[in-house]
Amino acid sequence: MATTHGLAGLLVGAVFAAVAPGETSLLLAAGLAGGLAPDLDLYWGHRRTLHFPVYGTVAALAAVGAALVAPTPGSLAVASFLLAAALHAASDVLGGGLELRPWEAGSQRAVYSHYHDRWLAPRRLVPYDGSPHDLALVFALGVPGLAVTSGLLQVAVGVTLVVSATYTLLRKRLATLAAVVAGVLPEQVLPYVPERYRAGGNSRVVSSSRRR
Repeated sequence: MATTHGLAGLLVGAVFAAVAPGETSLLLAAGLAGGLAPDLDLYWGHRRTLHFPVYGTVAALAAVGAALVAPTPGSLAVASFLLAAALHAASDVLGGGLELRPWEAGSQRAVYSHYHDRWLAPRRLVPYDGSPHDLALVFALGVPGLAVTSGLLQVAVGVTLVVSATYTLLRKRLATLAAVVAGVLPEQVLPYVPERYRAGGNSRVVSSSRRR
């Protein structure tokens, strides 16, 4: 889940905050934003456009090195953001494939590696986003997240835990609903609907996708 990545990024920020305790809020927010940022490509080339498991890791390590040499609030925030984003992209390979119903394990696309110029296959250690395994990971990250935050950030972590639990309860129903909605959308809208939703819809949606 995006919430899992966000909470992982929050803890990345907490590590940097130990170096600069006076900038805790900034660094926690930078880590949280970095953990969420790759999923901004959700509706255009998901797990490819903004996911860089190799190049992102190289950039993050360079930023961490620069922050160690010159630990300013700005350099630490950049390092926190980039490391959290790289962790997100790299860890997606541990989950399920990029498909509407990843519990069916029909896709061999976990995350795209621009370095290798190919899709990396899913390891399925976390079977799919919103699985009970994923929710357990959210709470394993979120409980420490509650401990290192305060104020609005702490509220955000608490809301994240509630949203994650709700999403897990509804995960499979939401996949069915997405396919139904995709099946009744006007033809003009279909090019803007992610392929995995079109493929999960009715024959009209699938045939329309193939024509394009």
